[in-house]
Amino acid sequence: MKNTRHIKHIRTAALAGTGVLALLALSACSAADTGKAAGSDEVVIAVPSWVGAQANAEVAKVILEQELDVKKVKLQAMDEPIAWDALNNGKVDAILEDWAGQPKKKQLYVDDKKTVVEGGELGVTGHIGWFVPKYYADAHPEVLDARNLNTFAKDFRTSESGDKGEFLGAAPSYTTYDEHLIKNLKLDFKIKETGNEAAQIKEMQQKYQEKKPFITYWWTPQWLNSDIDLVEVKLPAYTEGCNVPETKTACAYANTPLEKYLNADFAKDGGEAAELLKNLRWDNEAQNQVALWIAKDKMTGEEAARKWVKENKAVWEQWLPKK
Repeated sequence: MKNTRHIKHIRTAALAGTGVLALLALSACSAADTGKAAGSDEVVIAVPSWVGAQANAEVAKVILEQELDVKKVKLQAMDEPIAWDALNNGKVDAILEDWAGQPKKKQLYVDDKKTVVEGGELGVTGHIGWFVPKYYADAHPEVLDARNLNTFAKDFRTSESGDKGEFLGAAPSYTTYDEHLIKNLKLDFKIKETGNEAAQIKEMQQKYQEKKPFITYWWTPQWLNSDIDLVEVKLPAYTEGCNVPETKTACAYANTPLEKYLNADFAKDGGEAAELLKNLRWDNEAQNQVALWIAKDKMTGEEAARKWVKENKAVWEQWLPKK
C-alpha cells in the first residue's frame, strides 16, 4: 500500500456496548477444569473490541449452528491479551483475528507450552499507520512525510496539547508504538488518549465535519473509511526487527496478515467445528461488508451474519469439513 494512497475501504470499528457480547470471567484453571469434553456441543470464540472481529465471529457462529448443528456457540468479548490467556487455559476455543500484538504470549503458549496452536490465516491483511484528512493533505502535501511534521505541529495544537501538536491515540489495548515513534523521531506532538475506539471515531468524525486538521493512529481495512477520506503519512520504512525492542521504534508499522489461533485440545478434539474454523478464510471486502451492516446500518451481529451467509454460499461452502 502506498503511503500517499487515499483509502476508501469499508471495515472495522469497535462498537462500545455491543449487546450481543458478554464479558468472560477468567480464572487460572487448566483446560481440564473447564468441563469441556472432546466432541462438546459448545464452542467459545473470543471477540476483540472491534467490529471486524465481531463480523468474523458472528459469521462463524451462524455457520456452526446452521450447517454443523453445534448446539451452543458463545461469543465472548475480550481484549487480545486476555483472549490469549483464555486460549491457554481452555476457557476459549478460538480467536479468529489476531494482529500479532502479543509476541510474548505467542512464544509462551504456542512455542513453549504448546497449549495454543495456529489456526491459519484469516485472509484479511491489516495495516496500521498515521493518517490525516485528505482536505488537509491537499492543502499541505508536505505533511505526508513524517520528517516534515514539526513544520505543521502548530496546526494540530489544541487547548489540551499546549504548545505541541495533538496526536489522536489508539485504544490502550491496541498494538501501538506511537509514544516511541514521537520520541525517537523528535516530533513536537503529544498523544491524546481517546480511551477506546468508539471515542476515537466520534472525535475524528467531529473534526472531519468541521474541516479541522487532525493526525491519528488508524488502520485499514476499517469501515469508517467509506465515510471519510484519509491519507497516510509516510513514516520511515519498516524493516524486519525495526520495532524490537519497542522503545527503539523509529519505523512504520508492518502489513499484517491476520491470523487465527485455537486452543490445542479443541484443535485436536473439536471435530468438524474445529475444522471449519481452521478453514474459515475470507477477504477484506467480505469482512468490510458485514462490519458495515453492524456498525453503520445498525443491524445486529446475527442479522448481518445471516444476510452475508445467505448471499455468499459459494464462499462459505469451501469452509465446510470434507465428508
